Amino acid sequence: MKISKVLKLAKSQKISCLTSYSYNIAKLLNDICDIILVGDSLGMVLYGMENTRQVTLQMMIDHGKAVVKGAKSPLIVVDMPFGTYEKCKNQALENAKKIISQTNCDAVKIEINEDILPILHHLCKNNIAVMGHIGLLPQKCLESKQFQYQGKDDNSAQKLIELAKKIEEFGAFSVVIEAVPKKVADQICQSIKILTIGIGASVNCDGQILVSDDMLGINENFKPKFLKRYFDMAKNIRQSAKNYKKDIISQTFPGQDNML
Repeated sequence: MKISKVLKLAKSQKISCLTSYSYNIAKLLNDICDIILVGDSLGMVLYGMENTRQVTLQMMIDHGKAVVKGAKSPLIVVDMPFGTYEKCKNQALENAKKIISQTNCDAVKIEINEDILPILHHLCKNNIAVMGHIGLLPQKCLESKQFQYQGKDDNSAQKLIELAKKIEEFGAFSVVIEAVPKKVADQICQSIKILTIGIGASVNCDGQILVSDDMLGINENFKPKFLKRYFDMAKNIRQSAKNYKKDIISQTFPGQDNML
């Protein structure tokens, strides 16, 4: 089972995670990433939405299918989008089963606060592999300016630590810790044994995750503190498009090699 494989690997090295929403990107990441997340961030990244709350279950299923088709080796986790799990535990279970059965993914991810703990418990009791998500919860944010670090005071920090303990107790195999001060993330990592994945948290998490498009530099205007860009794809795409246009105008493309 892929989850067991990743958990075993985490005992000897850090876990690498990236998002993917397409077959082509998933195929490229197949032999590199340990975990691929089909994140509901696709709403903002691919569809230009203001937030993730407009993402539908069918969108997640469709993109999940494409990723699973492209990546056979990594553990594939699919986000449950806003409105598909928070209100009713039976609805949450039905939708989680639908995602897993229709995409053949390995697990689902849900954003968790105190109110969602009974939902988590119900999913895990019914043999759904769940990755939790604490700290900054994007589904709670209506616009980007609400994306703020969490757990900055002692009271909220302690609540996050206790929440992580409950997530472990209720059966999640992993938890994403997003936008949390390092000292708080370190305390969480020390308090639980399940797999911890950081984004804007701490190097001491068992693994790290970034949105692939951010890591590749496609979105020039998104520059959070936690992001490290490994490529300037926006610049390269624009330059390639300019070269293409220049070749068309000069009639050097299509050339002899491009025609019968």
